[in-house]
Amino acid sequence: MTSQVISMGAHIADALGWPFTSVPPGQRLEFMEQIKFTVAGTAAAPAVNLAKLGVEVGAVGRIGNDTIGDFVRSTMNSYGVNTDNLVVDARRQTSASLLPIRRDGSRPALHVIGANAGLTETDVPWSIVEKAQIFHLGGAFILPGLDGAPMGRVLKRVKELGLTVTMDFLMSPRDDAQRVIGPSLRYVDYLMPNIEEAGWLVGTEDRQEIIEWLHTQGVGHTLLTMGGGGVSVAANGDKETVLPAYDISVVDTTGCGDAFSAGLISGLLDGLDVMGAAERGLACGSLVATGLGSDAGIVDRNQVAKFQQTQARLAA
Repeated sequence: MTSQVISMGAHIADALGWPFTSVPPGQRLEFMEQIKFTVAGTAAAPAVNLAKLGVEVGAVGRIGNDTIGDFVRSTMNSYGVNTDNLVVDARRQTSASLLPIRRDGSRPALHVIGANAGLTETDVPWSIVEKAQIFHLGGAFILPGLDGAPMGRVLKRVKELGLTVTMDFLMSPRDDAQRVIGPSLRYVDYLMPNIEEAGWLVGTEDRQEIIEWLHTQGVGHTLLTMGGGGVSVAANGDKETVLPAYDISVVDTTGCGDAFSAGLISGLLDGLDVMGAAERGLACGSLVATGLGSDAGIVDRNQVAKFQQTQARLAA
């Protein structure tokens, strides 16, 4: 099956609970209003949302030989994602996270890397990739078998095949961050981290310094998601434009960046310029924030377009 987009990287199952207030002491019980299981991760969640938006998308990653992996595959299939290239790792469990969601939508995360640790450049299905238009790499910094030089080699070959490269990563502060991601950035056309992660990578909270550093590394466009602050969009060498956020009631911020990625990618496939594609991405991320989990909010492309036309925006 030919896919317009290949989404490679982190495939995770999330268990979310809402609302989280505190960990009860000892053996005591606290009640929540909702517990939900979803497909997540910076490769899997964009793939699901792309399928909702009518894009033909193929997933590339690793899952375990377990019930969690069965859930990830079957759920992605149910949305129309091609999962033929999800490799079953017999030695590792499927990656998973526990996410206690606070009432303001923020959350800590407890994570098992699991099968994502086994993903390597040998898992890339080049005969499928060469027929696609966009290659999305999601999960740098939590893909130890691919991070660093191997990821750079993969993206270099992808660019030689003529594809557009998009990237998002998933990180906590680490001293070797620039060395890990450095070999890849020159091959990235659209980089879409959140502003906090981008600051950890560059080593500053100054947005202009972050943008300048990423552009110096060769990134074609930076798209920094900033929650209620909107999205910063800048082509390499140009000044940024900040798109204002939508005025929504936030339930859960899980997966908002992944939804932004999907919206932007679908916009690029439709021939929109970077601003138009980023506007669609912003709408998709905002819709996901209105519900619990990475799969919330987005129904289809028409719903997203209507949201863009009718939903109020915050002040820039």
